[in-house]
Amino acid sequence: MATSTAEPAAKADGKAPVIIDLGKHRRKRFKGLRKGKGRLLEEVSGCLEELKAAGTISANAQPVIVVVREKRRRLTSMIPGL
Repeated sequence: MATSTAEPAAKADGKAPVIIDLGKHRRKRFKGLRKGKGRLLEEVSGCLEELKAAGTISANAQPVIVVVREKRRRLTSMIPGL
């Protein structure tokens, strides 16, 4: 579930950055996004296409910030039964 908001920018050109929050995901998906492949990249691309179709962002260059948080790992005990 991706949410996006347009935040005011302090730049002279007047273009506000778009912030896309993708929520919490596993470390493996982070690596895929950094390499330019995987589900998160597809989700970002789909979200950008929706924003372009809605007219929220222009088709040419505009700052886009993608926020993804890492899920915490579960700690497992080395001693059975604890």
